[in-house]
Amino acid sequence: MLAQLSIQNFALVASLTLEFEPGFNVLTGETGAGKSILIDAITAALGERVNSEFVREGARRATLEAVFEVGDCPLPSVQEWAEDGLVILAREITAAGRSTCRINGRISTASVARAVAADLIDIHGQHDHQSLLSPERHVEFLDNWTRAHGGRPAPARGRKGKDASCETQGAEEPAGGWKRLAETLYSELRSAHRELRSLAQSERDRAQKVDLYRFQLDEIDVASPAADEEEDLLADRVRLANAEKLYAAAAAAKGALADREASALDLLVQAARDVELIASLDEAAAPMRDLLETALTSAQEAATELRVYADSVEFNPERLQQVQDRLEQYRVLKRKYGDTVAEILSYRERIAAELDTLTHSEERRAAVETRVQQLSGELDAAAQGLYGARQGAAGRFEQEIAGHLADLNMAGTRFRVHLDPPASAGEAWERGLAAVLGRAEFLISANPGEPERPLAKIASGGEMSRIMLALKTVMAGSHPVALIFDEIDVGVGGRTAEALGAKMAELSHSNQVLCVTHLPQIASMADRHFQVRKQVSDARTSVDACLLEGEERVQELARMLGGAETTAAQHARELLAPRHAASRR
Repeated sequence: MLAQLSIQNFALVASLTLEFEPGFNVLTGETGAGKSILIDAITAALGERVNSEFVREGARRATLEAVFEVGDCPLPSVQEWAEDGLVILAREITAAGRSTCRINGRISTASVARAVAADLIDIHGQHDHQSLLSPERHVEFLDNWTRAHGGRPAPARGRKGKDASCETQGAEEPAGGWKRLAETLYSELRSAHRELRSLAQSERDRAQKVDLYRFQLDEIDVASPAADEEEDLLADRVRLANAEKLYAAAAAAKGALADREASALDLLVQAARDVELIASLDEAAAPMRDLLETALTSAQEAATELRVYADSVEFNPERLQQVQDRLEQYRVLKRKYGDTVAEILSYRERIAAELDTLTHSEERRAAVETRVQQLSGELDAAAQGLYGARQGAAGRFEQEIAGHLADLNMAGTRFRVHLDPPASAGEAWERGLAAVLGRAEFLISANPGEPERPLAKIASGGEMSRIMLALKTVMAGSHPVALIFDEIDVGVGGRTAEALGAKMAELSHSNQVLCVTHLPQIASMADRHFQVRKQVSDARTSVDACLLEGEERVQELARMLGGAETTAAQHARELLAPRHAASRR
């Protein structure tokens, strides 16, 4: 349930904290007092779209926090975030237009916040009647209701026979199981059709691609590029192109070391003899002797290495041409197929696979056509299974709706779910899954003797409010959520208003209910009553709200009733009396 709402610098609210309780909570106030601001604050905290206009004038940021008590809610999306039985959704909106969402202190995206909030709260405003005017939404109501009420599971993929059941899905609901199966099959069917269209391209186009891919494969395979070869070739080209320079430099270095008169080696030998004499007379010169011996050894080794290197220098113009030709092959391949050898080889694998598909397209096309037929048949079976599940659920759904409508002063109303049978997947798949699965439409006859007609064509605003409340009541199933009704009492008054309030009070036994209302008949039935007020202080307007108890509540109901002050107050006490009596019981 929504336990607490904290608002700072949001629109006309400077600072406000409201604590809600289980059961039936109402918000009332004068027209324009700011009740809608509180609903906007809740939706903003839950991740809905906001902008800088929501930040109170003069403030740097607005902050919102909605605290939900979730207890042992089994939904994974809730348990993933819950800490100590709480889920806290927070939102910060800056005057610059940036906003940040947090769930229990952890930053999240607005979409994640909305997804978590969807399992915690359901907000219904007067404009949401449009969902009842759209037949496309009716089948969602029916399927969601069926999902919440369980039943025989859908069959598993690959099983045959009328009694085949889903061994892996356990006690999954009928409509939900069939629908998930249909969604999976439809996704696979669309993929198969896409592949079939690709395979059905013109023969000329296919032949051109086959020739092109074969030429490219031959060109790459003839060249046989290797991962490290190009680097080795580049080094070989440098050596072969500079053979004369390399040989001359090596010979000159060797001559300086050993071949000339008074060469470096001769001088090192003479120096070593002189230092040896010194060391024989003065041990302090021993390190110099060791250094000269090391230098002499290194010079002799260098002279030997230079002789070997000079002999290895290759003067081979033919080999140089071969290296240059090979490097040109690499240049051509890289210009056509990739900047690196790895990219060239990856491209080769890709076109080889494509060539295999093209050269075997007839066989593949036949296989895919068979697959399309198989998937279409399975999808038809799933659609029929869903249709049967919907038929089985529709009767009970109609009875429950009719019962609640009777409680809402629509006792003579006949409510019926009209189901269109599913269409053939082979013919209707391009129109979308909904076209394949069939649709539902709510029909109603509000007056005895009148035929049932589409809800969108005959229901008045007051009737729509009651039908929606009946739907919300029957949908309050296995996982209770907080329900917010924002002025859905449009077009309702008198005894119907009392019935609407009584139904919300009944609904609050299983779901927390928060209602924004202008009707005293509804407000009088609440467990907790808040008044929203607009005040002016220091030339600044602000919106506040307070919990009403005792005589304060009587006075607010009297204001809502209008008329003479004494008479209205007496009427307010009469409205509250049944509620007080019920609470004492």
